[in-house]
Amino acid sequence: MQEEVQMILDICRERMEHAITHLDKELVHIRAGKASPRMLDSVMVEYYGSMVPVAQVSNINTPDARTIAIQPWEKTMIRPIEKAIINSNLGFNPDNNGEFIRINVPAPTEQRRKDMVKTVNHEGEVAKVSLRSARKDANDNLKKLLKDGLSEDLEKDAEDKVQGMVNDFSKKIDKMLDEKNVEILTI
Repeated sequence: MQEEVQMILDICRERMEHAITHLDKELVHIRAGKASPRMLDSVMVEYYGSMVPVAQVSNINTPDARTIAIQPWEKTMIRPIEKAIINSNLGFNPDNNGEFIRINVPAPTEQRRKDMVKTVNHEGEVAKVSLRSARKDANDNLKKLLKDGLSEDLEKDAEDKVQGMVNDFSKKIDKMLDEKNVEILTI
C-alpha cells in the first residue's frame, strides 16, 4: 500500500511540475517590450529538408534591451530565417543586412500592457486549475486505496502532502506571475 501511495504522490508532483513548465513556456511568448532570445523559441525554419528551431541554425543574442540579433551559421540561411520570423505571427519586423538579422522589439502601449497583464493572469489561472485537477485526481486515488484497505492515518497524511504540494506550487505560480507583471509594467 505504501508504494501505491508514493506512486500517487509522485504522479501528482509530476503533473504539478508540468503545469509550472507549461506556464513558463506560455509566459515567454508574452512580450514585455524587453528583448529576449527565447521570444524566438517557437520559430521554425527549414534546414536541409527538416524543420528546426532558429536557435539550431544561428546564434541569437540581445545586444541591448530592445534588440534581438540573429547571426546565421550559414549565409544562405538569412532569407529562410527572415521569412520564418515574418510568418511566425510574433509581430516582428526583421531587418536583414546580408550578414545578420536584427529585430527591434517595440515598447508596448499602455493599453497593450494592460492586455498582457490580463493574459498573464489568465495563464496563471490555467496553471492553478491544473494544480487543482492534479490534487483532485490524487485524492480520488487515495480514497480508492482507503476502500482497498489503506489506513485512514496514511490516507490523511498523503492528502496533507498533496495539499502541501498544491500550496508550494501555487506560491511558485504567484511568484512567476508577479515577476512577469512587473516586467510588463516596467517601461
